[in-house]
Amino acid sequence: MLDKIFNMFKSKKTIDYVVLGASAAGINAAKTLRELDKDASIVLISKDEKIYSRCMLHHVISNHKTIEEINFVEPNFMEDNNIKWIKNRNVKGLDTNSKIIELEDQILEYDKLLIATGASAFVPPIKHLRDGNFVYTLRNLDELCKIKEKASTSKKAVVIGAGLVGIDALVGLLEYENLEVSLIYTEEYILNKQLDKYSASTYENKFIEKGAKLYPKSSIKEIVLENNKDVKEVKFEDGTTIECDFIVVATGVSPNADFVTGTNIEYNRGIVINDRCETTEDNIYAAGDVVGKNAIWPLAVKQGIVAAYNMVGKDKKIEDSFAFKNSMNFMGVATVSLGITNPVDDTYSVVSRCDVKGYKKFIYKDNVICGLVSQGDISYTGTIAYLIKNKLEIPNLENRIFDIGYADFIELKENGEFCYNI
Repeated sequence: MLDKIFNMFKSKKTIDYVVLGASAAGINAAKTLRELDKDASIVLISKDEKIYSRCMLHHVISNHKTIEEINFVEPNFMEDNNIKWIKNRNVKGLDTNSKIIELEDQILEYDKLLIATGASAFVPPIKHLRDGNFVYTLRNLDELCKIKEKASTSKKAVVIGAGLVGIDALVGLLEYENLEVSLIYTEEYILNKQLDKYSASTYENKFIEKGAKLYPKSSIKEIVLENNKDVKEVKFEDGTTIECDFIVVATGVSPNADFVTGTNIEYNRGIVINDRCETTEDNIYAAGDVVGKNAIWPLAVKQGIVAAYNMVGKDKKIEDSFAFKNSMNFMGVATVSLGITNPVDDTYSVVSRCDVKGYKKFIYKDNVICGLVSQGDISYTGTIAYLIKNKLEIPNLENRIFDIGYADFIELKENGEFCYNI
């Protein structure tokens, strides 16, 4: 079928590089492609009509930023880089043998392709959650605008899920003075993949002080709807209910990769890539949330850049895939977590300290730091990240672990330059 359409509507010229997706991975890949190949044809395709940081959407909900202010590229980025941008388009099909992409109204022929289509919110199969009115996710501008509009006229809101997106939504909604916000989650404490119980409790207490109602270790049985299908209540498994005018669902994501079905591109909870961001199909690369790895912005940027280098034939690898790093700042409290936040078994040692500067917890084993949670005072976390990532052994670690800083690993060369001595 695609071959017939291709013969009818194929573009006049094969495009050197096609990039699918206009977020962290796609934009940085397109920019790098232009830097490396000044004369190539580059087409970027996105389902959105604006470029924006999904990490910043909650700031728009709270009215601390505008949509324009969360745009992370220059105003004339596409023109300045001679990139053709096809907006508001979804990929309908991909024929890797003929090297063609099918959009709703167009067929494109490519030489090299980068898939950076991101991920969509996953809505769990809770009764009536998927078919009730005023149920939103926080993944795109359309949903964002709907949340803002509904929040301004509502009295009670519910956020389901206490990962980073759920907490972002909570923080944004807490800025509405007349809105009571409830957070429901199945885990013992919020952000359980990024924090430990103590550091999470710091934020939980701040949210409660702000007026939030928290429901940890709670399982939802169903969403109670009005006759017109507007959401009315959330009913728990124990039969208790809480009222709500709208719901924000933040229970995970699913990679946007349906169009690779039927190709030889390997998929395992995301598109499988190697350290050059190559897929299992020649001339096709992938980066960002669509690969199903830890969804953090710096790694997506890095993957996009690495993919671009290899697309133009310059060998480059993901040398640093260290993704167990999270930084956040909610309610004026900064926190950084690195590596593991809780010991895997009893062979690991844990030491923590809480003082006027803040809270620090180290997890270590055999004189090697394996994890850190630092809240309040987040100085020297760059050095600690380097030590964790490279699994470096530090003699007498137990007695000096809280005093490790840059000076411990810097030495002066004969020519006067400073360098790491590890």
